[in-house]
Amino acid sequence: MVLMNLLPHHRRRLVIVGVAVLAAIGLSISWPTVAHAAGVDEETSFVLNTFAFLIWGALVMWMCAGFTMLESGSVRTKNASMICLKNIGLYSIAGLAYFFIGYNLMYVDVGRELNVLGVDIGGLFGSLKLLYGPTADEVALVSEDGGMTPAMVETGYSTMSDWFFQMVFVATAASIVSGTLAERVKMWTFFIFILILTAVIYPIVGAWTWGGGWLNQLGFQDFAGSTIVHSTGGWAALAGAIIIGPRLGKFRKDGSAKPTPPSNVLVVTLGVFILWLGWFGFNGGSQLALGSASDVVAMSHVLVNTNLAAAAGVMAAFALSRPILGRMDLFAGLNGAIAGLVAITAGPDVTDHYWAIVIGAIGGALCTGGIKLMEIIKVDDVVGAVPAHLVAGIWGTVAVCIAAGGNLGVQLIGVAAIGAFVFASSWALWHLLHATLGARVSTHVEQLGQDTAELGLEAYPEFVLMPEEYDD
Repeated sequence: MVLMNLLPHHRRRLVIVGVAVLAAIGLSISWPTVAHAAGVDEETSFVLNTFAFLIWGALVMWMCAGFTMLESGSVRTKNASMICLKNIGLYSIAGLAYFFIGYNLMYVDVGRELNVLGVDIGGLFGSLKLLYGPTADEVALVSEDGGMTPAMVETGYSTMSDWFFQMVFVATAASIVSGTLAERVKMWTFFIFILILTAVIYPIVGAWTWGGGWLNQLGFQDFAGSTIVHSTGGWAALAGAIIIGPRLGKFRKDGSAKPTPPSNVLVVTLGVFILWLGWFGFNGGSQLALGSASDVVAMSHVLVNTNLAAAAGVMAAFALSRPILGRMDLFAGLNGAIAGLVAITAGPDVTDHYWAIVIGAIGGALCTGGIKLMEIIKVDDVVGAVPAHLVAGIWGTVAVCIAAGGNLGVQLIGVAAIGAFVFASSWALWHLLHATLGARVSTHVEQLGQDTAELGLEAYPEFVLMPEEYDD
């Protein structure tokens, strides 16, 4: 500006005009038009989609930390270390199982014709082939023996980025089971169940739906997994809770439930906030694309709806906790957040945001009522996972019919079919494990706590260990 002032007046005007012309030329060359901004070239789209899968997947993986905090703070201090061990163990098992067989069973060749006794079962599961890996073109690209091929670009994303994003969803379903059965399930029995759940049960549910199987062909809608992920985990947890039974002393002789408040409210609250954060990757990443303006706008709607539903779930749970549970219950409010998140997961792509508030609020209300119902029917769910994930998951799947154009009959068929399959297979597996290896720890271990009795590692070593006394 100082140099401009040193020039004569007429020359300053020429310079200003020249700069304006050059700027106009530059804008016409480099700035995209509105139409062009609606999408990018195929290779750029490949890069953006792959990057989105990896980043959103990492955020969903962080939900495992949230589940660990939620569960370890919900149990008594004498079992907190075991919760940490189980959660890092189940995540590792889920990753290996989904790599060796789960992904192939869920996605590969689901649409093929496969006749058994004259019945086509090709839409029931994918391939029994072991292991999964990148395509030959991708291997060649990384080893610098080849370039980006048209076939690679047409897929829209890297093969293994898709595997990674799908794998962390499997681990989420497995985490639900851990919280329900805390404080009394045997570690290795639990790990065996998680292996079968993540290698076979969950992938078959996924094959029916996201894998293009028979439910998908009927028109079943579940954007990010209210039923496919959360209800699957909830049904598996419910079956285990029925087979293994409640914790010692949880229900008194008169049938009333003994209060078992969280041992670390701060950690439980932190866990819920971590889950809330991770859910943005869970739902946002399920847009499955980041290559156009429409994808980005849709993703922003998904994240806003996710947040609104969770907030509404919290407030509904707080409002109902006193009349239903007899007190203003923080634990109910925290579960209300999770229930709101689960409920909106089936249809977070709705464009009318007020529906997200309605869906989330009803999810939180149903979860609060579900917590009380579980006590009435004497099913011991330590963290309230069944009301938050199963009950709210069913509601969210049906709510798609209200706000996202789902077909009620098809949605109910999906809920019933998946529920029947997962509960029956889980109940049979838990029953088999209980009859052979034993699913429940001994009375001595349960009274002393799994940390000391099984791990020899107390989560809070400065505390004085006080074994609990139980009514006969």
